[in-house]
Amino acid sequence: MSALLDVLLLALDLYQWVVIATAIMSWLIAFDVVNTRNDVVRAIWNGLLAITEPVLRPIRNLLPSMGGLDISPVILILALYFVRDLAFQYLRP
Repeated sequence: MSALLDVLLLALDLYQWVVIATAIMSWLIAFDVVNTRNDVVRAIWNGLLAITEPVLRPIRNLLPSMGGLDISPVILILALYFVRDLAFQYLRP
């Protein structure tokens, strides 16, 4: 059971970093620091969106409009911490 817990915690940690990378890249694109017309940037951006959008979209649908401020990544990271704590509490040997 310890190996299952280790794999689950590693997957949650990796997904948390992907969410953070997506948020940072969205800021860089919004402030024109990186250009999505670049093939490498577009490929990275599309990959990050493919991984995070299926989870972030339902959170965005539940949240009220905040005038362009998107706090769904913060809520997702908090949910990941909650899942990590639950997994650690119930799957710990």
